[in-house]
Amino acid sequence: MKFGVMVMVASLALGTTSCKKGCTDPTSVNYDEKAKKDDGSCIETPIVTDGTVQKTGSISANETWTADNVYQLVGKVVVESGVTLTIQPGTIIKGKEGSGTLASALVIAQGAQINAAGTASLPIIFTSMLDNIQPGQLTGTNLTETDQGLWGGIIILGNAPISAADGDVLSQIEGIPVSESYGAFGGTNPTDNSGTMAYVSIRHGGALIGAGNEINGLTLGGVGSGTSISNIEIVSNLDDGIEFFGGTVNVTNILVGFQGDDGVDIDMNYSGTVSNFMVISGSNSDEAMEVDGPEGITYTTGLFALQNGTCYTFGGATATSDFKAKAQGTVTNVNFGTTKIRASYQNDCADPKSDAFTYLTSASPKLIFAGSQFTSVSVYTASTDNAGTNGCTVFAADQTAAEAAMTSTSATGASSSPFSGWTWCSVNGKL
Repeated sequence: MKFGVMVMVASLALGTTSCKKGCTDPTSVNYDEKAKKDDGSCIETPIVTDGTVQKTGSISANETWTADNVYQLVGKVVVESGVTLTIQPGTIIKGKEGSGTLASALVIAQGAQINAAGTASLPIIFTSMLDNIQPGQLTGTNLTETDQGLWGGIIILGNAPISAADGDVLSQIEGIPVSESYGAFGGTNPTDNSGTMAYVSIRHGGALIGAGNEINGLTLGGVGSGTSISNIEIVSNLDDGIEFFGGTVNVTNILVGFQGDDGVDIDMNYSGTVSNFMVISGSNSDEAMEVDGPEGITYTTGLFALQNGTCYTFGGATATSDFKAKAQGTVTNVNFGTTKIRASYQNDCADPKSDAFTYLTSASPKLIFAGSQFTSVSVYTASTDNAGTNGCTVFAADQTAAEAAMTSTSATGASSSPFSGWTWCSVNGKL
């Protein structure tokens, strides 16, 4: 789509050159919060004649995005601490294409909130500027499930506990340089509130930000249980669909489709509940679920819960899931394919050490599969036994022990009805 350059509001004056030190006007497209002065050449945010509003830089005061406009994200749009961004039902937000530091994303920093409460009839849609979807539509016509990585994604950062490496209570979310304070997440408040998201569809994201590193469709870093997240679709993201970095937030009715990497990814000892979730993998997807546990010595007791889930490859069989690195929690009524369980070894490969396998097979297990259906169990190891050059081999007895600890039973899995009628997958016959 080609937009004009005339403005709707006559009082806006558009400059033609850039600021010497960066603009100090938060509404300008080249706003720099570190700038010390304005040389008078700031380019103000254009609101063009077809109702498109361009957003970039920091949002430092409460703001509402309305359904009669289409919002364009240019680079990182950061909602600052103490600020609430409200998005009306039916609003369409489009991210500009770009990679590395130019990748577009919406970041809800620690202490900020998002209020994006759509409805089944008026979902809020995040997509690419290349998508020809228009206000009032549920889908465009020019992009398919193979169109991935066209913009970044949504990142929400909170103050709930995480288990980061080196015993750190705080960490920096992947994709944001450590020099940028708005990328921090983690803390000591399990009931932290980052706002509300409901009936939100996130499409065609996952822009590359570094070698082998892309943005997730929805990243939740240290998000607390005071946050409400339900009825979310993430489709055609180049990286993971949804990834939890610690935190305690509970999420309900989650649909991930045609992701390039994993559907649901759990890290840093996330200890909330994911209920009624579906992962529809595509031909280039990795695993339906990738689940890790604590990374450090802090906040090691939290347990995740995955319940009422269905994972399969579109038009094919159930999809593989991987439980590794001290994964600890309970999987209940989930239907998926091969279950990979990681084991690590020590003492010249003679003994197992703490990993998903030991948590699964111990007398008091921390990793439990209950009432779930899967095709097989596969114990594997990436262990090289300290600095050894040869990898350890999984003992036959360990494979047997894992199979004994897991029994596949008939599982109903997820209900698809919450995703019917409003999601991209439903409207395009991919549900």
